[in-house]
Amino acid sequence: MDKQGRGIALKGLTVLLLASLAITACTGGNKGAESTAQPTATAGSGNAGNEGKANTDSGANDGPFGKYDPPIEVSFVRHLSDVVENNVLGVLKDETLEDNRWTRVYEEELGIKIVNDWVVKGDVSSDQYLQKINVTLASGDLPDFIPVNATQLKQLADSDQIEDMTEIFEKYASPMLKDALTQEGSSPFDAVTLDGKLMAVPLVEASIERSMFVWIRTDWMEKLGLQQPKTMADVLAISKAFTEKDPDGNNKADTYGIGFTKNVWGGAMGLEGFFAGFNAFPNIWLEDESGKLKFGSIQPEVKNALQALQDMAKNGQIDPEFGIKDGGKVSELIAAGKIGMQYGEQWNSIYPLQLNKNNDPDAEWQAFPIVTESGEMAKVPLKFSTTRFFAVKKGTKHPEALIKLFNMHMEKNWGETGDFDYYFAPPEAESVWQLSPVTPYPLKKNVEAFRDIDEARKSGDMSKLIGEAKTIQEKMESYYSGSTEGFALWGWERIYSEQGSMGITDQYDKNNQFLLEKFVGAPTPTMVERKATLEKLQNEVFVKIILGDPISNFDKFVDDWNKLGGDQITQEVNEWYAATK
Repeated sequence: MDKQGRGIALKGLTVLLLASLAITACTGGNKGAESTAQPTATAGSGNAGNEGKANTDSGANDGPFGKYDPPIEVSFVRHLSDVVENNVLGVLKDETLEDNRWTRVYEEELGIKIVNDWVVKGDVSSDQYLQKINVTLASGDLPDFIPVNATQLKQLADSDQIEDMTEIFEKYASPMLKDALTQEGSSPFDAVTLDGKLMAVPLVEASIERSMFVWIRTDWMEKLGLQQPKTMADVLAISKAFTEKDPDGNNKADTYGIGFTKNVWGGAMGLEGFFAGFNAFPNIWLEDESGKLKFGSIQPEVKNALQALQDMAKNGQIDPEFGIKDGGKVSELIAAGKIGMQYGEQWNSIYPLQLNKNNDPDAEWQAFPIVTESGEMAKVPLKFSTTRFFAVKKGTKHPEALIKLFNMHMEKNWGETGDFDYYFAPPEAESVWQLSPVTPYPLKKNVEAFRDIDEARKSGDMSKLIGEAKTIQEKMESYYSGSTEGFALWGWERIYSEQGSMGITDQYDKNNQFLLEKFVGAPTPTMVERKATLEKLQNEVFVKIILGDPISNFDKFVDDWNKLGGDQITQEVNEWYAATK
């Protein structure tokens, strides 16, 4: 990659990070009806170190928001991402990771002082953080509240190093928290329930945010007299027209119908939505007709989708170099106006499509629902997104304090006493919520924000909007007024306007179109050993088939996948599934 390419790619990655954080920050406003008011009486609560049974010697207020008097101290381990370091702490005065608006409210209103055993720069996937947390777990010198993945959780539970949180969560979780974390069902809690015991609190991530759409350049559609796709045949026809009918009007055959990356999958420029159009659902575990789990990547429907992509590639509708291009390089083609269609999630208008809009003000993109071959409503695959959990060290004096922190984070952002513009996303630092060591949120908050905005839009009364719904509406109004101040205003409008992607998510939800992944447990023993090899095999075979290898290679892939560990993984997954019933 040349210097200019590296710059564009790095800029694209930064924008993608900001986009994902900004979209995560969207909320449905202050839904305070279910929050629990803070009590004023003093009662005891306390130590669940004795088989998860609370006692009454802590002096803590006995309730979801009970204050400890005198204050208690609890320990965490933390990471400090570039976004938090630069875009939050870099612009806020008198706040640090150790002393900020969140640590202060936890101490002032709950009597909980937060200390960090250590802080590592980088995100949770950085080598430095992973090395540090692994050393901590291996040493046994654990903080009170431990961030873990599914494998680490099982290891700690098997070695009896963490508390059973079953009764504690039930007693101390506020109604608002319980509702927020179960808006997509019980899967996040199934993932942390071992031998019938709740061994951690899930830091739940919304699977609904991974809904797929087909994003299409509508200015090209209008120029070529094309209509919204209703079937996969329509999608293929649009791709063909965008390739062959010179939609950019430069009299050159230099446009591609569809764009995607060498990784094939992903929230931007990935193909999950395309495959779903053929009733194919790679990379997730689904329930078959007999009630057992099967792996989507090896099902026969995948072969049909690969054949369609191969035909498109042969006809010049796909960049022949896609197999060596990452998201940054494909984004360059989109920015340059060389691609007219891509599949991706709701935030794609902010990145990468805003890049095209910035270069060409006449470019217009719109999200459309994914479609099927038959024209029937598509099933929208949602990969299980919750991968981080908080466990409590065995013997911690106040295990219930973790739940109270979760409760307060919810309350201060979406409850009756909430102040969203201070605690979650103030204009000067939209990621302030990340200063808190725990960051729960209502899983349907973004679609609820759309519903609030849409209701206000239809009534003609925007004055009732509060919280982030109000902030989003203000962004759209800035865009409509022609303002160039603010981050990706057109991109935000493409998400929350009447024709926005979030409106499609709303319909997906109401139509019960989501297909949720069924396997949510810790990686099985054979997964740990063989998953990376199997994923590499799959990607190599799929890319080569798209580029022209015999379609029969898919059948060989299925055989190889099974022989190289897939059969054993399937058996282990089904043993887990049977145990959950």
